[in-house]
Amino acid sequence: MADKGNPLVTLRAWHRPLVVLAGAMGVLCAISLLGLLFDDRTLVNAPIWLKPVKFSLSFGMYALTLAWLLTHVRRGRRAGWWFGTVFAAGIGMDFVLLVWQMIFRGRTLHFNQATPADDAINNLVAGGAYTAWLMTAAVAVLLLFQRLPDRALSSALRWGAALAVVGMYVATLMFSPSPAQQAVLEANGKFSTFGAHSVGVEDGGPGLPVVGWSTVGGDLRIPHFVGIHALQVLPLVAFGLLLLARRYPVLESDVVRRRLVRTAGAGYAGLIALLTWQAERGQSIVHPDFLTLAAATGLVAAVAVAGSLSVREQPRVFSAEILRSAR
Repeated sequence: MADKGNPLVTLRAWHRPLVVLAGAMGVLCAISLLGLLFDDRTLVNAPIWLKPVKFSLSFGMYALTLAWLLTHVRRGRRAGWWFGTVFAAGIGMDFVLLVWQMIFRGRTLHFNQATPADDAINNLVAGGAYTAWLMTAAVAVLLLFQRLPDRALSSALRWGAALAVVGMYVATLMFSPSPAQQAVLEANGKFSTFGAHSVGVEDGGPGLPVVGWSTVGGDLRIPHFVGIHALQVLPLVAFGLLLLARRYPVLESDVVRRRLVRTAGAGYAGLIALLTWQAERGQSIVHPDFLTLAAATGLVAAVAVAGSLSVREQPRVFSAEILRSAR
């Protein structure tokens, strides 16, 4: 029993292949940062080591979160282990191909079909990504059948996993030809690049520092990024509410916290939809039009009202406890 509070024992319960994947991402990130300092090569108007830095950070955090999330799976634990293992294998393969294609071959990774080798690598990477998406969806389904002592955390895990699946699905919107690619395809039936993350402009144009999100057109990487990291954001919301409960008695009820988590989850889903809609209209994240601003204002207002109602409409049991303490 004494070992239950031991952090090392707790860490051993985490999904090992995912923890190994996260460690590998940490090593790749460190190497990539050195590459940014000492290798001045560029690819599509960006430092060639920038994508490995961004992807290793993102998927390193994702793998750790998924490893922790699987510790909460009791029903179907063996299936959960296999889902996590297949996810780690798929993403691990993608990163091996990323390093080989970009760093050693000096060629673009995604959407590249210029040569048979490029086409094969592009297809393998897409296969690894789809595999990861399916495994995350499977874990989300598993979470529906779990009973956790804290209802707010339970909702956060379910909402986070489900929205991460949505965020991964948004990436499929990138795998369709841009107008310029479609014109080339119709003209001679040949193309070297098929698909893009930018909408209304070509990839490689002006972008925000570090992330590179387009400042002149739509960019589907934004809702994709926001969506997949719901897996971290919503559990953090649940933990934040638990910490705030020490100062604000109204949050001591896990029913109230669960309502707030659900409100946050619904608002987060609205944000993903808003960002996807904005990107699909070819509109830059830094240049929203009236419709986008109006929709964003409505979303914020709806979340604020729902959050207020979640706190005010307290459970009867909790209200009774307040009355007893007041006496």
